[in-house]
Amino acid sequence: MMLGEVLTAARKSGNGMEDWLAPAEPEIWAALGKAAEAEGMDHAGYARLAVVDFSNRAPEEDWATMMSRIRDAQDPGQACLLSMITWRLANVNKKCDHNH
Repeated sequence: MMLGEVLTAARKSGNGMEDWLAPAEPEIWAALGKAAEAEGMDHAGYARLAVVDFSNRAPEEDWATMMSRIRDAQDPGQACLLSMITWRLANVNKKCDHNH
């Protein structure tokens, strides 16, 4: 799956996303659910937000790391989306830590 396809899938996602991501990374899926609930959205909405935030705010080093994961992954689309979700989860936590 190419990056454009990942972005399209994230936009259209719903139950299909759970079937695709939850078995691969149950811990990330659970963290995504908690973060989504805290922000008043569903899993798919949070994933879409992660894609947008990563696309707009991730530094070059994080893009390079993601591209390496994609290159080495069995499912590049899954690796891409999981990288973006993980990045957002980490960066939201950092923002919260700085606010306290």
